[in-house]
Amino acid sequence: MAVSQERRACLGLVVLLLLAGMDEVVEGCSCHPAHPQQLFCSAEIVIRGKISGEKIVSPSNSSSPYMKMIQYEIKMIKMFKGFDRAKDIQYVYTPVFSSLCGVKLDSNNKAGYLLSGSMWSDGRISIGQCDLVELWDNLSLSQKKNLNYRYQMGCECRINTCYTVPCASTGENECLWTDWLLDNSLNGEQARQYACIRRSDTSCSWYRGGPPPEKDFLDMTDP
Repeated sequence: MAVSQERRACLGLVVLLLLAGMDEVVEGCSCHPAHPQQLFCSAEIVIRGKISGEKIVSPSNSSSPYMKMIQYEIKMIKMFKGFDRAKDIQYVYTPVFSSLCGVKLDSNNKAGYLLSGSMWSDGRISIGQCDLVELWDNLSLSQKKNLNYRYQMGCECRINTCYTVPCASTGENECLWTDWLLDNSLNGEQARQYACIRRSDTSCSWYRGGPPPEKDFLDMTDP
């Protein structure tokens, strides 16, 4: 049931003091800021689906409440990534506790979601707070188009998150992501409208498939 740390952006700093006789979670889940394309590229499975039900399940060999998972029943509408791993997906799993990076999805209104995650060795799909988990209707038109092929075109590119000024590119295979620096947001203009793709000369650059942006990005290489 182990999930590859390289494929999960989740840095859940969770300490379970079971050996000390204390069933207590002392620290919660935290995630590195990541552009949607990064989450797409690091995921093993990316699908669009509707949530049709949920129930709590737990491993038969464990009585710990922290091993319990929410099993979401889904109706898969489209698969964007993972064709080589699964043909159809009926369930996805997430920890019950948000401190373990578990996510809560709306199963009452058959809400549609974009879901990304990892596949366990037994074939089950795991999702969490640090994966690409969004209501489908909240995605921009550009994001929906990027899921089809543009994100995949840029998986060999590197997206460098800018936290402070100066922020300069370290190579031609890199795009600078400034949403976090300029707007303190993971859902800014670059996240919602752009994909970092590899061009014919093998360099990488931001590509926008929609109308021109309302404002230009700050050139972080300027003094």
